[in-house]
This record gives sequence, C-alpha cells and structure tokens, in this order.
Amino acid sequence: MNSVIKGFIFDLDGVLTDTAEYHFRGWKQLADELDIPFTRESNEALRGIPRRESLMLILQGREFPEEQILEMMDRKNRYYLEFIRGITPRDLLPGAREILEEIRVAGLKSALGSASKNAVEVIERLGIADLLDAIADGNSVKLQKPAPDLFLYAAAQLGLDPSTCVVVEDAAAGIQAAQAGGFASIGLGPSERVGMADLVLPSLQGVQLNDLLARLGVSDAG
Repeated sequence: MNSVIKGFIFDLDGVLTDTAEYHFRGWKQLADELDIPFTRESNEALRGIPRRESLMLILQGREFPEEQILEMMDRKNRYYLEFIRGITPRDLLPGAREILEEIRVAGLKSALGSASKNAVEVIERLGIADLLDAIADGNSVKLQKPAPDLFLYAAAQLGLDPSTCVVVEDAAAGIQAAQAGGFASIGLGPSERVGMADLVLPSLQGVQLNDLLARLGVSDAG
C-alpha cells in the first residue's frame, strides 16, 4: 500500500445512499410478472452485481431470446427510475456528505465508482455532484466488478495512480475489484461480506478523514 493517499473512490449503493430497496422493488415487480419467486434474501445475492448478471441470477437458468432479455432489463430499469424520482439529499447515508466535504477541504480528490447506469441522476438528486471530481458508472467500462476496470477508469479520470487511491465499498465484488486494481480498500458492513478489505467499518457515520488515514496506516498528500 502506498504511504500517501491522494484520492477516494466511492461506490454508490450502500455507501453514499441506499437504493437497494428501490432495486429490490424493481426486480420484485419484474419477477412477479414472470411468475418467478424472488425474496429479499434473493436480492442480497445481487449486491454490487450489474443489471444483466442480476437478471441471469433471477432467471435461474430459464432461457429467453436475447431480445426478450434486453426488454426485461429495460423494464426493470423503468420501474427503478420511477422509484428513485423521490430521492433527495435526505437519502444520503449518515456520514456520507461529511466525509466528502472533509476530503474536499483536505485538498484530496474523490470519485464515484458504481456499476449503476443511473448513477449520475442519483448523485444529482442527492445534491453531492459538486463534491465529486469524477464519475465512473455502468456506462464507463465493459467489464464490471469484480474486474478492476471501473475503479481504474475512475482513478484515470482523477489523474491518480491506483496505489494513491482508496476504494470505499460495501460489496465483496467491489473489494475484489479494488484489490485486483492495486487500490487500498475500506469495506462497509459485516466482515463476512467485506472482511477482505484493508479496513472494515460498520458505516461512514461518525467517521473522520484523519482517523481513516491513520487506521489505514497512510497519510494524505497535503
């Protein structure tokens, strides 16, 4: 791990906000229409997974023509977009705005690294677009997590080497992607899910930048 950190890359869902409920409701509506059982427990397996792979997990081997697969993905996305129209800055998770503001004040850079293709709209609705220097989303790269491409793209947008960036994630696939790309990582959530991260925290609530850097054993470039 590099001894100097210049930037942070944040996942969106479960890190800055929790749109998991909206995703669940979107997938649930689609699954009900297809007469496929889908529960909240089933939804946990989709955490951090792109839309197509999520649909494949839901279909559980059921085969459909490609045209129908694409229609299903579009349909779920329409449901999801309807649900997220009500998102406001109040939907930021505790500590999210505070850590982004601390990073900005410290002169460090921050980016979003999310598999969501709707990340830009969500970020704008949350009111934090001005606190992010770059956005890498589901439209940015072909290979999604656990491949490191999304985070590598985000680091390139920031003009930083991966070794000088910390990825903040709540999904195992995201931590794997960070490690594959040579990033330091902070995992939010239970250790059985994100225990591979360099630092594991329950959430960003009450977290301060200097404490994060100290616990990672690094310093900032400022």
